Amino acid sequence: MNEQDLRQLLTVSVEDVRPSHPAVTGWERARRTRRTRRAVGAVAVAVVLIGGGTVAALRPPANPPPDHSVAPTVVPNHAGPVVRAPAELTFPPDPLARLGDPATVPLSARPVKRALALFQPFHSEEYRADGPVRVLGDDGVVRSLDVVTPAPTRDEGGNQAPALKSGVLSPDGRSAAFAQTNELIMVDLTTATVRRIPLDGYLEMVVWAGDRVLVGGDGRTYAVDRASGAASQLNVSLWDLVAPDPAAGREAALVEVSGMRDNLTLRSRTAREGTVRSEQKVTGGPLPVPYQVNEFYGRGWLHGERLARSAWITNSEIDGAEGVAVLDARTGAVAHVLDLGRDRWKGCCEVLGWDNRGAVLLRLQPGGLVRWHPETGEVTGVVRELTGMVALAG
Repeated sequence: MNEQDLRQLLTVSVEDVRPSHPAVTGWERARRTRRTRRAVGAVAVAVVLIGGGTVAALRPPANPPPDHSVAPTVVPNHAGPVVRAPAELTFPPDPLARLGDPATVPLSARPVKRALALFQPFHSEEYRADGPVRVLGDDGVVRSLDVVTPAPTRDEGGNQAPALKSGVLSPDGRSAAFAQTNELIMVDLTTATVRRIPLDGYLEMVVWAGDRVLVGGDGRTYAVDRASGAASQLNVSLWDLVAPDPAAGREAALVEVSGMRDNLTLRSRTAREGTVRSEQKVTGGPLPVPYQVNEFYGRGWLHGERLARSAWITNSEIDGAEGVAVLDARTGAVAHVLDLGRDRWKGCCEVLGWDNRGAVLLRLQPGGLVRWHPETGEVTGVVRELTGMVALAG
């Protein structure tokens, strides 16, 4: 290497670049710097060889190998396991953004191939979700559920709740199941047909679990076969049960999370009988002090080996802030927390499930729908205002 080559290397190594696209130019600069360092290293080796009296003839090969180097992939990241929700959200385009639109056609006239979500608006005066249920299809059309009108659920004391709750829509978006007093209503959204299955008790909620629908409420839980409608009782509590991952298969274990503060417990049960397989404490994992989960609420949702559920948390300001936690479903360790702060309604922010990219979808009250990527910390809006009850497909 002669003096002109050395001068060129030194010029490249100190040139001042002011890019208009810093991310792309940064990776190019890094690639160029690596090449420069390799060249400088080669010069240093040559100097040592010459100084030691050894002469080496360095000639480039006649046919140099092609350069297959690939620029590294940029993976967004956040500083730690806790993320605070931003004060202002961006709202990128999303198929669910039409969820609040009025229905334009009845389901009976135009069944769906697959439903993305169900929505039941609140009554404007009494703040009660008892109006017509809307069905958002994967074609972007909003339909009215005209083939059945599910009544509000109630318990033995007469307390009522909307029939549409998170979890009533099947993961494949083809069916809906509504708990009712003394029966389960199953709706095939692809044919707009209704099937009623008689069951005893004040039934209030459902969970889709593989080829079965789990329905219960007043201390009893039924497992109803999706195809035949045959029902048997199952020893699990639907209040604590986590919705299984649709990809886990029909024999995947059932998971419960219950308790408060230091007694939070993650329990695994067999899929068919509900027999306890394992039990462990929910721990803070890598959460910084003073963060901790005090109590979970709403439905929990599994995605692979991760479990997402809304919670009341302790943060750096108060004991009882709203939040969402993601746990390792094998160990019970809390891996990520979305801190939603204190200035929200109590129980504001129920988790509605996961999307197919590993992001958590949740409600904000007051507000609409939000998407949170636990691995990157990114929080974006989905629907700005959505006053009512929502159920999403898996």
